[in-house]
Amino acid sequence: MKTDKLPLSLYIHIPFCKKKCLYCDFLSAPACWREREDYVKALLREISVMAKSCEEYMIISVFFGGGTPSLLSSLQMKRIMAAIRKGYHLCEDAEITVECNPATADLQKLAVFRDLGINRLSIGLQSANDKELKELGRIHNYRQFLETFDAARKAGFTNINVDIMSALPGQTYESYMHTLASVVALQPEHVSAYSLIIEEGTPFYERYAVDCREPKEVAQTMEYAPMYLPLPDEDTERRMYHGTVKFLQGEGYVRYEISNYAKKGYECRHNMTYWTGIEYLGLGLGAASYFKGCRYKNTSDMELYLQNATEKIIEEELVLTAENKMEEYMFLGLRLKKGVSIGLFENLFRVPMDTIYGKEIEKMKTEGLLLQHGDKLRLSKKGTDVANYVMSHFILDK
Repeated sequence: MKTDKLPLSLYIHIPFCKKKCLYCDFLSAPACWREREDYVKALLREISVMAKSCEEYMIISVFFGGGTPSLLSSLQMKRIMAAIRKGYHLCEDAEITVECNPATADLQKLAVFRDLGINRLSIGLQSANDKELKELGRIHNYRQFLETFDAARKAGFTNINVDIMSALPGQTYESYMHTLASVVALQPEHVSAYSLIIEEGTPFYERYAVDCREPKEVAQTMEYAPMYLPLPDEDTERRMYHGTVKFLQGEGYVRYEISNYAKKGYECRHNMTYWTGIEYLGLGLGAASYFKGCRYKNTSDMELYLQNATEKIIEEELVLTAENKMEEYMFLGLRLKKGVSIGLFENLFRVPMDTIYGKEIEKMKTEGLLLQHGDKLRLSKKGTDVANYVMSHFILDK
């Protein structure tokens, strides 16, 4: 549909889960029905208030993230979707995604979600191995994932993503590849394959040493401290990554971003907004936004959020300078398999890329980490293995 309105994505944060996983540092926690209902009411107020700032925008994607958004009731989701349709210009073919954990949504609820116009489901499996799931502190098993996936298909979802994780405690290359093969056998349209990161403030951070390779002794009241399953070493972790690329490509999936694979035409539109610089508005507790030239984050204080009815309470705000935008163009764009356009950089910033990053680009090329083909600059296979190192060279104020 042709429009003169600017593209915008909505991110809606649902900060509730049944039980916090041992590796999770997201803004989420268990909550009773009343707490969830109070939150939905506050969220609806924010949706209504922010709609006034979005008149010149067309919503191209909506993403419900968490937490576990599928914990919301059908009625709560219906009210949220109604508020979005009432207050915003929603594109006719907008991609609308809900994150869903196994055993949190049955066929009846998923059918309601689909009737509401939600057309993409992202199911958090993480592993097809029940022992590995238990080590992660997940509340579901593989059988429950299969039941949820089957229910999603029966509810009419034809665009499903499955999240899996590598480098888990006790995981071997063989057990990881078994998970990958099990997922592909179901033929989801999209697969997100992430490597476990040990985040500060999580039980896993307390459990494992900083280098994340050997178990860390934890003080126990017992006579002895149990030894935790070790994490795979770096060589095994890289083998898992390259095994993922090779296997999924052989099964018809295209790696379009470092950790994301899709069948043709099923790339996640919402995620692409982040990596290509399209604006997005975050709604809900702690939600981040890139809106009208600013990056900001909603308050993470639940009490403040629930009490606020007429305006956003912003915790962090950054007005982007030209240098900030150049940095983000480079290190977000380089996450994509196609890389960044040299010509587009000059069109956007009115200065040649070489003028700003010539030395850095030449250094990365010499080290075999960047490749240039015509107008495109992208990570090499070697560069993908050390992507964070490469991208750090494009931060201007170091």
